[in-house]
Amino acid sequence: MTDRATYLVLPGYQNSDPGHWQSRWEASEPGTFHRVVQADWDHPEQGDWVARVDAAVAAATGPVVLVAHSLGCVTAVRWAAGAGAERTAAVRGALLVAPADVDTAEVPELVNFRPVALEALPFPSIVVASTDDPWVSPARARQFAAAWGSRYEEPGAYGHLNAGSGLGDWPLGRELLAEL
Repeated sequence: MTDRATYLVLPGYQNSDPGHWQSRWEASEPGTFHRVVQADWDHPEQGDWVARVDAAVAAATGPVVLVAHSLGCVTAVRWAAGAGAERTAAVRGALLVAPADVDTAEVPELVNFRPVALEALPFPSIVVASTDDPWVSPARARQFAAAWGSRYEEPGAYGHLNAGSGLGDWPLGRELLAEL
């Protein structure tokens, strides 16, 4: 087992396009950042998505850091709630950006992810949410962070903290990731 962390990139519903900070980080460091590829990005099934995260964590040869966005956050938290202590012990931390509030989202493809797991995570985590995210209100994002035992960061009004937010390589995100 190595001490070098594997950063597992967990995109959300419909994946992260090339301009998304997750994709940019992965492209800049392909030996470090590894996307957990889902079978169907447009019709996600919670059980399948969680199983893919579990397989990726199991395959890692060293410590893992989860780098999740939107539905990827919901998936990461659901995985942690159901995974055993031996598996979650491999996770050094999680950056949970713009967690989608699937409990209120009116998207039929996301209903099977309800309810959002609200158990404390067994590893350090940081939740980052914008003040004007259409997928999660600041109050709900703070509720998620409190339930998960996560530090909460609110960088301002950046929408869904995705490619459309104009974040580029998102230096603040890299700084937060380095803290994990």
